[in-house]
Amino acid sequence: MIKSKLPDVSTTIFTVMSKLAIESNAINLAQGFPDFDADSKLINQLNYYASNHYNQYAPMFGIEKLRELLAEKYNNLYSCDYNYLDEINITSGASQAIFNVISTLIHPNDEVIIFEPAYDLYQPTVELFGGKIVPIELKYPDYKIDFDELKQKITSKTKLIIVNNPNNPTGRVLTENDLKSFEKLIKANNCYLLADEVYEHITFDNKKHQSFTQLTTIKDKVFVVGSFGKLFHITGWKIGYILAEKELMKEFRKCHQFNTFSTHTPSQYAIADYLENPENYLHLSNFFQHKRDLFVDNLSSTKFNLLPCEGTYFINANYSNISNLPDNEFAKLLTEQYKVATIPVSAFYKDKTDYKVVRFCFAKKDETLIKAIENLTKL
Repeated sequence: MIKSKLPDVSTTIFTVMSKLAIESNAINLAQGFPDFDADSKLINQLNYYASNHYNQYAPMFGIEKLRELLAEKYNNLYSCDYNYLDEINITSGASQAIFNVISTLIHPNDEVIIFEPAYDLYQPTVELFGGKIVPIELKYPDYKIDFDELKQKITSKTKLIIVNNPNNPTGRVLTENDLKSFEKLIKANNCYLLADEVYEHITFDNKKHQSFTQLTTIKDKVFVVGSFGKLFHITGWKIGYILAEKELMKEFRKCHQFNTFSTHTPSQYAIADYLENPENYLHLSNFFQHKRDLFVDNLSSTKFNLLPCEGTYFINANYSNISNLPDNEFAKLLTEQYKVATIPVSAFYKDKTDYKVVRFCFAKKDETLIKAIENLTKL
């Protein structure tokens, strides 16, 4: 019998709730994927390259044009300098990039600090490589980082701090002062920082995304991960990227080459063409703010207490005025009886902390959201 390396890990809550949504014929506002199509221009480019013999292995680093355009994009937006040759790598999704950073850095008994509620990939990956998670709870309901607590939690064993900005599931966005606080702590300690920035272009109310690529003084300690899936509504393509100082990237690529090695070739060429026009991603904030506002405005008359959403395409809602059920049971009730699937936020805590909060995904067609709202107002 196999001795499990992850004995406490079961099927993810996203798979569980999506399966329940299908079985219950419910609207899936649980898993974070759009139900609308990607731009036909992008699809046409994919078809063009797949039909014109661009179907063999891409370079392990990613195709050159795509990496050049990413270097240009980050320089224009954040005034940072990443060399496309040895500081940018295309990956098979942002999750693969995050997995590889952890595999590159973490040895048995290394400590990794995460902020909860946290994306569920972080903890099991750290444990897979023998590391230890040190969670810091973002205090409900503001979900702000307590930098004094963070400073106290950093020890000689701390190898990595993982930060998700904009944050899934809280919808919070870090400020310029927050980044300066991280910069000060990283300078003072012998550890690295992994910035999961997959929702960088989905911020609201004129809030500017603060990318960790701006912190040039600690460039040699920072990995930054992005996602074309989130950028262009193509989550099923599983294509992302990572930026890191060349010595960090050298070590990252040692692990990457024995994992996926390379990423789907025609997708890279299609995305490179599409990335040439910045308007194909700079409009995302307005696009998703419309959907956020539609969802918030129409649920404002219900007993849900909607929490602030500054970024991402998720919004949290406290339901304590509706039910005393645990959040996983309430999410099941919503799915089976009211035909709207959501995610219980306790799933994002190591100890399953329950504040009676569920997470909705509003990356859906307007008609999908309106139908879900009709169902939710029946509560």
